[in-house]
Amino acid sequence: MNKSNYPRSFSHIGITVPDIKKAVEFYEEVMGWYVIMPPSKVTKERDTAIGQMCIDVFGEHWETFEIAHMSTSDGIGIELFSFPDMDNKKPEFSPFRTGLFHFCVQDPEIEALTNRIVEYGGKQRMPIRAYYPNEKPYKMVYVEDPFGVVFEIYTHSYELTYSSGAYQD
Repeated sequence: MNKSNYPRSFSHIGITVPDIKKAVEFYEEVMGWYVIMPPSKVTKERDTAIGQMCIDVFGEHWETFEIAHMSTSDGIGIELFSFPDMDNKKPEFSPFRTGLFHFCVQDPEIEALTNRIVEYGGKQRMPIRAYYPNEKPYKMVYVEDPFGVVFEIYTHSYELTYSSGAYQD
């Protein structure tokens, strides 16, 4: 591997939600993510780096939005956005189209987390499944938050789940 071809780390993911306060509450209470910056208002302007950057990203056809920053236990950022007058319709689940269709979190207590997600208005999209029945204790499930954002839960790390010989009883 040369110096320009090394594995980059994951920084954050941005999620658009219809109600930023409810989203922060859900992700804090259910997922245990902590708030780095509570919901705040961003207004279109060119006098600050943030204002200009948002114009660069969103174009000229917006005036204001709310943003909040959260973090997982391993330092991955969660950037929540909420735009006024946005379509509150849940996103279409489209795994057969190019682009992101889910993210994944890890919790050894997969059943308990899945139940909390459902209790807080989310949805369990499938039964909890074992990856390697009778071989390894790895489980997974697809769920969605109360806003329709689909994500997956693993009981074990990505590396352990997919590497051969990674778990021995």
